[in-house]
Amino acid sequence: MIAKETQQEAPKQDKVCANDSCAAFQKQYLIRDVQAGVITAAMAIPLSIGIALMSDYPIQVGLATVAFASFIGWMFAWFKPGNFIGAPGIAAGLAPILAMGVATFGIQNMAFIIFLTATFQAIIWKYNWQRYILMAVPTYLVEGLLAGIGLKIVLAFIVFTYELPAGVSSSSDFLSSDRVTVIFLSIIGALLFFVLFKRYKDTKPALPYFALIIFGILLALFLPVSMLNVEDAELSLALPVPTFDTWSLWIYAIGFAVMLSVIDVIEQVMSNAAIEKIDPLKRKCNSNNSLLSIWVSNMGSSFFGGMTNLDGLAKSSTNKLAGAYTKFSVLIIGILITFFVINIQYLEYLPKFALGIIMVFVGLKMILGLLHVVKHGPYALLLATVCGLLVYQVGIFEGLLIALAIHAVISYVIFTKIENMSANTIVSTYFSKFKDEDGLN
Repeated sequence: MIAKETQQEAPKQDKVCANDSCAAFQKQYLIRDVQAGVITAAMAIPLSIGIALMSDYPIQVGLATVAFASFIGWMFAWFKPGNFIGAPGIAAGLAPILAMGVATFGIQNMAFIIFLTATFQAIIWKYNWQRYILMAVPTYLVEGLLAGIGLKIVLAFIVFTYELPAGVSSSSDFLSSDRVTVIFLSIIGALLFFVLFKRYKDTKPALPYFALIIFGILLALFLPVSMLNVEDAELSLALPVPTFDTWSLWIYAIGFAVMLSVIDVIEQVMSNAAIEKIDPLKRKCNSNNSLLSIWVSNMGSSFFGGMTNLDGLAKSSTNKLAGAYTKFSVLIIGILITFFVINIQYLEYLPKFALGIIMVFVGLKMILGLLHVVKHGPYALLLATVCGLLVYQVGIFEGLLIALAIHAVISYVIFTKIENMSANTIVSTYFSKFKDEDGLN
């Protein structure tokens, strides 16, 4: 059991060396960070597998992206720390967007899309533009967008909870005895997961994932369940050169990359706000430094066909609760995930019904994120719900744009018709919000 730091000890150590760039600071928390890295990696692996599948990317590529981002995140923490316990990974909220990209541009062109996304993120980082983006896109609309994506994830992975291995049952009846068995196992597994999560989410957040996976592996030894199939993606380095044959596709690719980069940036800034609150030493986050690590990781991953990344809140919370104090834990995560990138055959011991339960849980959490919008009032909750439904029904890109247009029209009507404000006053009021500590006037 990890011994807790006393309130007197932490500030004293903090004065000696208060950031991850100090080797002595990392050394004093070495054992804690190693343990946290092992636990967080155990939770991140099945989660990353599910997100890769949802994104229509090879599983090996998804894991390679997480490993690469972990190494970059650890290195940048030495001289440009964004946060101190955040764990990089591929984001569930971006999975359907990437899948849409694969369907539109083809997997062979996604490396260029990721490279373009990283380029836009580099520009945002260079000029510290994330504060403008957060003004233009209300956080409650982002919650709505994620809720719509969460619904897509739930519906995509619910089939894993009743899927049968090929050739197990020849019965034409859907509810055959074999399928009823898998459904029953999924129900038991889900109950096990949710009970453990409710009880240990604040102390041992990785325990439900451990228990569910072990439960699934043991049952797969005796009962017919569908297992994960992992194909070798043959990772190799190559220039991210596109093969677009029309100008319209080029234009759409630019718009798509802008949307992907903006959503990635917003999610990271929102995650940083939460990570700062759970930091055991109450260290301040620097979102612009986090963006540096993100765009470098994204640009680097584009050269081996990788995906986008960010410091997700789920993995970061697990990292903190597992005992992490520095980004050294992220290095451990990268090393362990690299092992499975190289030895992908071990991933085929994971039953699909267990993976389905984990991903349905992730989707439900994203949908329940709408509850966070309540504090913004009924208008924000209604618009976020509409945004989520539009994202699910119409499309992610289109749904967000329509929701933004609705918000803009309603805001204009309120300001001009009800509050009798002129267009010039509206614009000046909007830009007055930018008069902050950065010296914008």
